[in-house]
Amino acid sequence: MKFGVIIFPGSNCDHDAFWTIQHVARQPVTFLWHESHDLENCDAIIVPGGFAYGDYLRTGAIAKFSPVMESVRKFAAGGGFVIGICNGFQILCESGLLPGALMRNVGLKYVCKPVQVRVENADTPFTNTCSQGEVLTIPIGHMEGNYYCDAVTLDELRRDNRIVFRYCSPSGEIIPAANPNGSLDNIAGICSPGGNVLGMMPHPERSAEPELGCTDGVKIFYSMVGTLAAR
Repeated sequence: MKFGVIIFPGSNCDHDAFWTIQHVARQPVTFLWHESHDLENCDAIIVPGGFAYGDYLRTGAIAKFSPVMESVRKFAAGGGFVIGICNGFQILCESGLLPGALMRNVGLKYVCKPVQVRVENADTPFTNTCSQGEVLTIPIGHMEGNYYCDAVTLDELRRDNRIVFRYCSPSGEIIPAANPNGSLDNIAGICSPGGNVLGMMPHPERSAEPELGCTDGVKIFYSMVGTLAAR
């Protein structure tokens, strides 16, 4: 089992993800350079948070053209596991691996704080150590986290149970007051039709150890490890 963490110019959460896989999940992990097509026989790919290519034009718009993302698209098409976190979610949408787009937050302010998200689908490779409806506390840190898609796509996401996380109150209510960025339907994370690609705005790597004040995020990584081990 081997994880790969992509490094783009402007990535700033790559080392956090690397640390979590190596020291918390205790699995082999390597960095993958954005200019390389080689995924180095990794079994799961992490597209980390940050500001890839400075977020010029718009978030993820340049990163989608990088050589490594061409390989990631092929990897995902073959059923490989890919998780995009924050900027990584934005890149996955721009690359066509996930539908919709991440727009500027309502209020046009950068938001950085712990939030609650409800697990809407516990039957994915990324959430199978969670319970259906479980409320997780995971930090966010973004300016463009306002998820949007057209009505047809939203209907498809709902129908196919592809909304994986929704922003919620501490008690699990899906209400406007719990939405930190104006995201459509309080969406905090979605998956691909096959369930092997996940995009989420909250940062699970920032809530994976007691020293960080919360350990709920580690469930995302443990779910991936367990799924890969069972293959």
